[in-house]
Amino acid sequence: MSRPRPEPVQAVKQRRDAALRVLTARVPLIGFMGIGFDRRGDELTAVMTYDEKLIGNPYLPALHGGAIATFLETAAIVELSFQMLWEDVESGRIDPLEPGAIRLPKTIDFTVDYLRSGLPRDAYARARVIRSGRRYASVHVEAWQDNRDRLFAQATAHFLMPPPVEATGATGA
Repeated sequence: MSRPRPEPVQAVKQRRDAALRVLTARVPLIGFMGIGFDRRGDELTAVMTYDEKLIGNPYLPALHGGAIATFLETAAIVELSFQMLWEDVESGRIDPLEPGAIRLPKTIDFTVDYLRSGLPRDAYARARVIRSGRRYASVHVEAWQDNRDRLFAQATAHFLMPPPVEATGATGA
């Protein structure tokens, strides 16, 4: 008996990228803020492209604290959601383009530590899921600009997890 041929790697990559596009398209603020995501395998790096509208103090100049917090929260939500979907997208059980296939977690609380001024340049962030259960998740996010070892902000967030698509009876309609 022969094994079925493995799926081409390119098909799996296309599914992953489609899931990420659908996920980020669900939040219009991501586009407005100039936030994008660089995906390498299952690792995501959030990138907030510098724009003058992100400046809070023009005399320093420094990024606005609200822009920084939004960037960190977005990185946490997208990382958590992508990790939640990873196995189902990878195996083809979920079509990310199907309506209702992707649901976002809801923020319970969010704490930001502003470690230094955000300079007028691109910013990067990586989120790490500390704990993820059926109802609750905890995520830590770190942001840097020129040097990954020199963070300018970090955050801890707790989320209420969405029910699984199967549990709600969603069929994609």
